[in-house]
Amino acid sequence: MKELKKIGFKILILFISLILMEVFYDIFIYKTDLNKHSPIIFNLRFIEDSCTILYLGESSNFNYNPKDSCRKRISVFASGYFPGVAFRTLDNSAYHAGIYKILLKNIRKTSPVETVIVTLNIRSFDASWRYSDLETGLQKSMVLIDPRFTPLLNRIRLSFKDFEIKTSEERRQQVLDAWENETFDIIQPFSYKNVNEWDRAKAYASWLNEDGSWDMPKINMSCHYIKSYAFQIDTINNIRIKDFDEIVKYVHKRGWNLIFNLMAENTEQAHELVGEELVTLIRYNRDLLVNRYEKMGVIVVDNLEDVPDSLFTDRTWTTEHYAEQGRRIIAKNLADSLRKLYPEHYVSRDLLNK
Repeated sequence: MKELKKIGFKILILFISLILMEVFYDIFIYKTDLNKHSPIIFNLRFIEDSCTILYLGESSNFNYNPKDSCRKRISVFASGYFPGVAFRTLDNSAYHAGIYKILLKNIRKTSPVETVIVTLNIRSFDASWRYSDLETGLQKSMVLIDPRFTPLLNRIRLSFKDFEIKTSEERRQQVLDAWENETFDIIQPFSYKNVNEWDRAKAYASWLNEDGSWDMPKINMSCHYIKSYAFQIDTINNIRIKDFDEIVKYVHKRGWNLIFNLMAENTEQAHELVGEELVTLIRYNRDLLVNRYEKMGVIVVDNLEDVPDSLFTDRTWTTEHYAEQGRRIIAKNLADSLRKLYPEHYVSRDLLNK
């Protein structure tokens, strides 16, 4: 009996010690660690208490053409249609649904947030983005704010590197494996069975100059399009689907309105450089996402083909970066959908950008 009491006393002491360590860490160290490893949380804390509409995005939201007369974000253009509503933005390069879901779960219960707008980027479902070299850093930045665990436990997890860590070579191999093993079956017969086969075909004399030499800029860009868009979303195994599904479930649990803002892709250039089959794949993935999430009660703003080729700013890579007018087009589409939720606040002109 005495031995049991001793064991019980030791357990009690250990329990109290852990609580004291947690309190000490939370008061004296946690903020410093957050500032070093997860500074985005301070941006969230700054806006969440004065936010009715929250926009979550990546570089498509803030990238601009140096020649733009106005360099404002898509979210800022959209907010101009609702001058009476507190519209706030949280964005960062390379963010995706796996990051957005953690940020959303960190919004405190007392926040006045009513509506969440989440960027839906088709390219984020492709192998290059899923297995990007940036992923280790992104996952590391989310460990300390993982709401499943206490701050101290998260710090211990961070110390033991309890997040996905892979070398550049390992991630490159993941991409190569996906390009070889992920096939297309929406068009029969399809000209190519996978990305690697399609890429090799395009990389060999697919574009020629007048003198018969290879037009390498066009060939390179064609191959970029194939590697970025030649995929068919697997709703069972694609991690992005799981992330977006989790966002839907959590947002519904919180009682917020949810909008997915599906970004425009340069289908004009995709068609010119690669052909109709690639555009068909892009549209297939768009239709899949729109249908899937509208059935779940999400408002999906479909911007896919609304921005013309001339308004895409990056000419040597595939991105969702737009000149001012392109950002305005997407903002107007978004505002038209938001109008259904806030009809009394909508104005027909963007008052911030007359």
